[in-house]
Amino acid sequence: MASVSISNVVKSYGSLTVVHGVDLDIDDGEFVVLLGPSGCGKTTTLRMVAGLEDISGGAISIGGQIVSDKPPKDRKIAMVFQNYALYPHMTVRQNMEFALRPQKLPKPEAEAKIAKISGMLGLDPLLARLPAQLSGGQRQRVAMGRAMVRTPEVFLFDEPLSNLDAKLRTQVRMEIAKLHKQLGTTVIYVTHDQVEAMTLADKIVIMRDGRIEQIGKPEEVFLRPRNLFVATFIGTPSMNLFKMTAKVAPGGSAVVCQDFSVPLPARFEGLVREGQAVTLGVRPSDIRLVAAGEQPLINAKVEVVEYLGVEALIDLRCGPQEFIAQIPAGMRPAVDSSIGLTFENPGLHLFDTETGNSLNANKEHANG
Repeated sequence: MASVSISNVVKSYGSLTVVHGVDLDIDDGEFVVLLGPSGCGKTTTLRMVAGLEDISGGAISIGGQIVSDKPPKDRKIAMVFQNYALYPHMTVRQNMEFALRPQKLPKPEAEAKIAKISGMLGLDPLLARLPAQLSGGQRQRVAMGRAMVRTPEVFLFDEPLSNLDAKLRTQVRMEIAKLHKQLGTTVIYVTHDQVEAMTLADKIVIMRDGRIEQIGKPEEVFLRPRNLFVATFIGTPSMNLFKMTAKVAPGGSAVVCQDFSVPLPARFEGLVREGQAVTLGVRPSDIRLVAAGEQPLINAKVEVVEYLGVEALIDLRCGPQEFIAQIPAGMRPAVDSSIGLTFENPGLHLFDTETGNSLNANKEHANG
């Protein structure tokens, strides 16, 4: 096992820079997920750690040793790809044996390693099969097994679940989590799927346009997003955003728009100035139907109701504002009806509209 340090790493192709000075420290045994949309630089960063891409600037170290100029075989890493990358003419056993050839282990030791990893991944009944005779989930487990027999210090996963259907994706995701718990090896995992990131990571690194937007534990990036990009990228459905104007008064500040007004909680005191253009963020799960006799914060028209079993998603409109509420399925209203809603205080987020930066995340982080 080993720590990984990425120090001011840059990647350029001629005049085009795709990774801009990334700094990231990964502790020994930590499971870190690089998360972001396509083209954000996450896979390029992973490939630079693996040695599959040269760096244009900065340094990468593994286990305290600079590896920036070392070939992949000398970095004590193992990589699992999106497309499995199995040798089609080799059986499952032969694919795993091939990964051990550079180590030149005695045959009994190599066979013991293969038997151990095969048992952990449930591959014993498949050892004599060719990759073409396997399902997608089985092939991905073989790819993981081939990486694991090498006992690397760092595992690198490049969107390993992208080619699997939803049920298999959940199953293999759970297997990866269990394996990390058993092995305790450092993992760097690339994905654009926030569910994978939230369920697997000790630490999430959110990237955009070759830069890191936020680093934190899953609950931190969900509860305290530092900017509008993180706020809307994390969470399903996405956070609702309302364009508002700040009103500051001795009795309490508020944010207002043409159709409704939202009093600001005391924790937001001093964060806004009179007339400031702000964006109010509210997650769909923090919007509640008002009870009988309760004064609504906002009245909205129901445009679409999506029934999901335990819960329902309600597409709503209030004037020009469109937003989504996530409520218990048994409380879902009729389409075209008008309903009263309120926002739960702990779920309110406030952003500067001009910069996109959170006005409350840093203050709440300091207090929390």
